[in-house]
This record gives sequence, structure tokens and C-alpha cells, in this order.
Amino acid sequence: MNAERQRLEEARLKQRPWKKWGPYLSERQWGTVREDYSPHGTAWEYFTHDMARSRAYRWGEDGLAGISDHSQRLCLALALWNGKDAILKERLFGLTGHEGNHGEDVKEIYYYLDATPTHSYLKMLYKYPASRFPYRRLVHENRNRGRQQAEFGILDTGVFDDDRYFDVFVEYAKADAEDLLMQITVHNRGPETAEIHLLPQAWFRNTWAWDDQPQVDKPAATLGQHGVELVHPELGQFQFAAEGRPEWLFCDNDTNPARLFGVRDAQGFFKDAFHKYVIRGRTDAVNPAQAGTKVAAYYRFELPAGSSQRVRLRLSKGDRVESFDGFDDVFETRRREADEFYDELQTDINDEDERRVHRQALAGLLWSKQFYNFDVAKWLQGDPTQPRPPAERRAARNHDWFHLHNAEVISMPDKWEYPWYAAWDLAFHCIPLAMVDAEFAKQQLVLLTREWYMHPNGQLPAYEWAFGDVNPPVHAWATWRVYQMDRKQTGRADRQFLERVFHKLLLNFTWWVNRKDADGNNVFQGGFLGLDNIGVFDRSQQLAGGGHLDQADATSWMAMFCLNMLRIALELALENPVYEDIASKFFEHFLYIAAAMNDMGDRGVSLWDERDEFYYDVAHLPNGQTMPLRIRSMVGLIPLFAVETIEPEILERLPNFARRMHWFLEHRPDLARLVSRWEEPGRGSRRLLSLLRGHRMKCLLRRMLDEQEFLSEFGVRALSKFHKEHPFVVDCGEGFLDCEGDPPSVAYEPAESRTAMFGGNSNWRGPIWFPLNYLLIESLQKFHHYYGDDFKIECPTGSGTYMTIDDVASELSQRLSRIFLKDSSGRRPVFGHVPRMQDDPHFRDYLLFYEYFHGDNGRGVGASHQTGWTALVAKLLHPRREPAR
Repeated sequence: MNAERQRLEEARLKQRPWKKWGPYLSERQWGTVREDYSPHGTAWEYFTHDMARSRAYRWGEDGLAGISDHSQRLCLALALWNGKDAILKERLFGLTGHEGNHGEDVKEIYYYLDATPTHSYLKMLYKYPASRFPYRRLVHENRNRGRQQAEFGILDTGVFDDDRYFDVFVEYAKADAEDLLMQITVHNRGPETAEIHLLPQAWFRNTWAWDDQPQVDKPAATLGQHGVELVHPELGQFQFAAEGRPEWLFCDNDTNPARLFGVRDAQGFFKDAFHKYVIRGRTDAVNPAQAGTKVAAYYRFELPAGSSQRVRLRLSKGDRVESFDGFDDVFETRRREADEFYDELQTDINDEDERRVHRQALAGLLWSKQFYNFDVAKWLQGDPTQPRPPAERRAARNHDWFHLHNAEVISMPDKWEYPWYAAWDLAFHCIPLAMVDAEFAKQQLVLLTREWYMHPNGQLPAYEWAFGDVNPPVHAWATWRVYQMDRKQTGRADRQFLERVFHKLLLNFTWWVNRKDADGNNVFQGGFLGLDNIGVFDRSQQLAGGGHLDQADATSWMAMFCLNMLRIALELALENPVYEDIASKFFEHFLYIAAAMNDMGDRGVSLWDERDEFYYDVAHLPNGQTMPLRIRSMVGLIPLFAVETIEPEILERLPNFARRMHWFLEHRPDLARLVSRWEEPGRGSRRLLSLLRGHRMKCLLRRMLDEQEFLSEFGVRALSKFHKEHPFVVDCGEGFLDCEGDPPSVAYEPAESRTAMFGGNSNWRGPIWFPLNYLLIESLQKFHHYYGDDFKIECPTGSGTYMTIDDVASELSQRLSRIFLKDSSGRRPVFGHVPRMQDDPHFRDYLLFYEYFHGDNGRGVGASHQTGWTALVAKLLHPRREPAR
């Protein structure tokens, strides 16, 4: 067992708290719902980036390249100044949802380069312009651009021209579980000497300003003989030491009421003191007593062209003074151990570039952990020392989620653009997480089903902008996959984990059945279901005049949910026969859903369109008529996800389930005929449950593998390219939409969204998305597990090349991986046509894992650090040793 695996085991057994400290600091706390106390939910405007340096956060902290303890009581991060900027660089800058022409967008360049799962070693890179940071120009240019135009990025401003910037590498290494070493190395990449100011800073999250009770044990930082003593009533005592002779600056992590609210007689040393001291020379801003709740070690350097400077710091538990002797040895050891950890993980990955992509994807995923703190009841009520929240908020966002009280480390989609968890994102995160830390992946899946997350009615929280929105029900799928991965790695079957989540998912399944089946006929709605603008209108809204939409994706997700629950129940039944009955319930419910997709309520209306041989949503109009929405999108491919194989030995070991199953099929031959010729055993006598019989599966795959429709060089598009020349246009005369002006339409848009639907920062009308491509690959592997090598399909459609289904899955996996890998000319499709990203040795091997990708050329689009579900590329690069089951 390598050293990092040993630390993981010690953490699992609670022998040593190796995970107590990690990269749990957000990259954006401002502009979040948590910090919004406005009457109408205008989160971006209520707490802005400009306010952030002067205003104490209520629910969390943010910082640059930062870490904290797992409750974010004590934080450590870096601040910078280049001698020219108008503000101290303490946090990443970006545009709000209303400023960007394609929604919110971080306007900085930074990379997560390395990480181990216990955070024993961490490394990231921030690129800081040596000239004045173009804050105003970025806002102005993007605000004036339309949705038809490209975003205006920081490289477009010219501030990186002639290499006039600093590479700032920040590394952390743990000498022990609570002995943290920080190393900052700054390189001047420019052609001339440049000024750089470094302020590594430690501070306490403000927990004292919200309660009117006396603060007896307020945390404190004071200057001692060998550095700064940090004392917290819960964490205890820490020593913060800095190498050399920096100037120590102290203030308090408190709001500056004079700057924000015009309180002229406000007394104190406020949160923005270091900004005032460094940039404005205000020596009166910092505390001359050298005490407070925020402290910085202030270094100033003049770096000649091409030179570098290193700064070393140490944050240690206890009152002992840790010297810097052995500091470099610890870093060398932790780097070597990180290499050993990944060398073992990458044993079967031989290509150097694949190993680089694989490791950086997992590093980004591990860096994207964040302490998430939100007590909705307290947020609605307000704090005793603060102004009472407006009455309008009582009936506004999340008012019916008053039970929700979160205060845990959670995997985030993107700690700047999406610094809040999302239920279905998190499920996908857990797959690559399980590759490096299955215990953490299991904790995450359990967490969302706990009473302080899951609604009492059984709904899982979607995301903080609207906890009551509906995400696809993929939690059961992720639970089963993580269980399998964990069992394979450890040899232990953690049935306690499986059973624990399963019981809560029974509540969630019941919520879906009771709330999202409008007519009670096993055809489901659900709204946008994470696919934002994929429809011709916002699918979360009711149709005009009171109609509703029966959704092919919602119904297919529920069929998949049934099969996932069935598979888990069968596993649990191997040791507890009580679960055989529950397995029978999900088996039969799946068949009812399969029947309903073909004939809703015995009315001859099907989600399958025989003319087009594709699945479509069906609109139920107020006049009683129905109309298929003939949009060839991922919605119509999602039925492929509902597939499961059952091994013959399972049926032999579970006679009660097998007996009930056979009875049901014999007495309901109409249902038995719907699903994949159940009476015909597949390879090895295993059985297949699927929404698709062979003919329909071939029809869907024929479209999916057509390069003029769904199949791109880089994966499967979310919308068929057919709609580039043939947009879907609503006939407003049908009466189910209120049309003003041009009738609503859906056309193929392979990159940024051209619609404002759901904020306009995501686009499902043509780009490639990793999560659904990943599910397609797994589903194809399951189909192959049943059909075997004799079943072949043409790939690409019309090419004359025939492959097994498993070969098609491998082909899709390779196309997706190709987005990040160097091609024959050394260029990475993810970077598009950006010469610096493609050619510059200080850029080209640092990867960005975007939210989604251009449907034609693979360029990264959307959130640039969504290493959450896009980290699935690490799983695709990992050689598969056995079929998906």
C-alpha cells in the first residue's frame, strides 16, 4: 500500500484526520444565493465583487489558491498586487450573470495541476498580469456584445502580450495531518523587471457578527516571538510562520460600514485594511497592536526578467514552533508520494499525454471540494444584529426548504461559476472520485439523502438558486456504480452504504411517482431536467391554457431509476430475502413505464414516433389534442440509458424473485413483449431489461452514429445537426404557447447559447456534454454484455464499417478523450484556435476542463473549470477490465 493509500485508510478508520484540511475555500462567495438578503432574489446585485473586499460574508469565505479546515473556521490563501492594479487581488474576478453576453463567466487564467485525495499535496497555477488588470474593459466589452457574438476574454485584452505576466505557483504539503506547509513560487515571464507584492494571509471566518450574545471566545490572531499565534475556541491554537522578515499586517474580518453604508464615525480595522495599506499607503488602516482576526505576511519583490522568487510558510497545530528545517524534504517526499499514487493508478495508461490529462482531471476534481454552509430557516429569518430581511423573501426563493441546514465539504461543479452543489452533477462527480477516494464518494452520496438535505417529501435538493427544481434521478445509478468500484478496489462489499442510500431513495422514487406523473399513467414530466434550453420553451413552465408536456427524457430517466433500484434490491436480497419483494416491485414498475411510453393511458399516443423512428416529447394541448415536438435531441436518446442485465446465478439464488417474475411475465404477455424479447436468453443465459427492443435500438443508434446528425468527431451532440438546415419552428396556431413576434424555434447551435433561457450560460442545442455521453457509453457496454460480439452496427452510419456495440462504446470514449489530447500536429481541440494556448510552452500542457464542448470542433465552452462531471474523462482514459454491469 503506497503512502497516500495508507493515509486514506487512516482517515477512513478515524485514526488521523488527514482530510481535516483541504482546498475547501470557495473561489466566489459573493453573488451567491446564500449571501443574498434582497427582497426579490437579485443575488448578483446584492453582494458584488466590488463589495467583497469590504464586506464580511455571512455563510462562507473565498480566496485565491486557498485552503481551510473542514468547517472553514480558519482559512489560508494568497493575495497579490502588481503595483498597478486599483485593488488588491484577493479573489478571482468574473462577470455576473447580467454582465456577460453568455451569462456569468470568470475572467482569469488559472489551473489545478496536482492533488492527492487527502490533500497531502496540492498544486495550482495562477497567471497574474504585470500590467493593470482590465476589470472595467472586460465588463464594458462583454456587456455591449450580443448573444450572437463571442465572449471577450482576458487574453483578448492584450494584457498577456509580450509575456508581461507572472506565473504564480502555489503548493501545499502536509508534514502531518495539521501541520501545513505552503510554498509560493513566482516567475516573471516578461521581458523586463517587474514589481510583485505577495500577501499570504490567514483569517477566521466571521461567526461573531451575527448573534447578539456576548462573544466570550472570539478567535484571535496575535504576533508572537516566532510568528503569529492563532487561537480558535473550537480548533485550538495554531502557529503561522513565514520565512524571512515579512511585514506582519493585522485587521479584522469585519464589514467596513464607512465604505459600504456611509457610516462616517465607524471605528475599527476592517476587512479591506490590507487593500488600503498596500495600495493607498493608509498605515492607519491596519491594527498597530498587531492583533485581530485576519493577518498577512507582506513581501515586496522586484523580479528581473525571467527570474523567480520563492516564499515559504507554515501553519501548525499547537503552541510549538516549527522551523523551516526539513521543509524542502517534506515537499520532496509528498511530491514523490503523489507520483507513486498516480503511477499505481495509471498502471495501464502508457501514453504520457493521456497520463497528464488523467492526472490533471482528477486534480481539478479534488481541488473543487468546498465547505458549503447554508441554514435556510436562519437565512429566511435573518440575524439579530442585522437588518430584518424584507417580508417578500418569506414567499420567495427556497422558502419551502426551511429544513435545509448544510455545513459540510461537498464536491462543487466549479468553485467560481457554480460554487454550490447540484444534485445530478454531484452524482457524476462521484464516479471519478471513487477512482481515488471511494470513501469520500460514498459520503457524498449518503449526504444528499440525509434529513438536513432531502426534503421531508422525498425530493433531493437541486441547487441553491431553486432547491425545488428537478434534476434527473441519477443518484441510484451513481450509488450502484460507486458500490461496484469500491468493492473491486477493496474486496469489501459495503452493503451498509448501499442499504442506507437505498432506503432514502425509496422516498425519492415515491416523490417522483406522486409529483411528476400528472395523469397517473406512468409517463413523467419533470421540467428542464438539467437540459436548460434543449426545448423550444422552458420545460419547467406550464403550457399556455393549462396543458402539460409528457417528456421522453423524464419517463426514460424514471425507467432507468427503476432498473437501478431493481439492481440494488437484488444485491441486497442476496443477504436479506426481504428485498426480493422490493426487487419485484421495481421490475414490474419498469414494465409499466415501458408500456406507457408506447401507449399513454391506452389512448394510442406514444412517445415513440414511427415516422421518424425517434422519441419525442408530447404536448397535451388544452383542447385535449396531443402533438409530438419533433426536435431530434438528446431527449430522444435518453431511452438508451434504461438498460440492465440480470445474470442467471442471481435468479438461481433468489427463487422468490424469479418465481414472481416468471408469473408476472406469463400473465402479462403484453408487457413481456415490450422489452427485448425477455424469453430469449442472451450471452451466457443472462437476461436483458431495456426500453428498446433490437429494432428500436438500431433505429436510435443509426441516428446517433450519423455524422450529419448526432455523431461529432468529439462525441455525441446534444442536438442533431439536422436542425442546422431544418430548425424546429412552433406553429403558434396550435395554441400551446403564447407567441409574440417571431415564432419560437430550435436550431443547431454548436457552441455558446443564443438564448437567454436559464441565464444563457449553458447550451444543449448542439454542444457535447460529458455526463450524458458517459451514460451512453455505459449503456452500450451493457447492451454488448447481453448481445455479444455477433451483434454489429454500422459506425459511423453510412461508412460501411461495422462494429460490435462494445467497439462503438470504445469509439465514443476515444472521441471524447480526443478533446483534450494532442493531435498529430500537437494541438488540443479543447483550446480551439487560440495560438497562445496551443503553442506557448507555459500554457499548452495545462488543461482546462470546460462545462461543455463545441459540437463540431471540440473547443471548450461554458464554465472553464467544471472539472466536476468533465472529470469523467479520467474514467474514460482508465482501461476497462470488465464489462459494465
